[in-house]
Amino acid sequence: MVDGDTIWLGGTKIRIADIDTPEVSRPRCLREARLGVLATQRMQALLNRGGFPLVAAPSGRDEDRFGRKLRIVTRDGESLGAVVMRDGLARPWGRKRRGWCGEPV
Repeated sequence: MVDGDTIWLGGTKIRIADIDTPEVSRPRCLREARLGVLATQRMQALLNRGGFPLVAAPSGRDEDRFGRKLRIVTRDGESLGAVVMRDGLARPWGRKRRGWCGEPV
């Protein structure tokens, strides 16, 4: 695990393409740091429950500007990102990054 929306799988760094989670490496405030840890733990728990297929990102892009593969992580036809969003620890990924300090998730 890197954080709630980025994982390592078989030596490949994957950006979970349907969610945005708070930063853990460089949070801008204590709230973001806390939410980032919770989002990371939640995604890790979901991934550890068993196998999961990776689905191509709806954008059609294979990689982001950092060279991470863009994929949706699913299980039983449901996005694990959607599960983390329902838990209040992520929001839908959008082109424009929004802060986590003070804004409701």
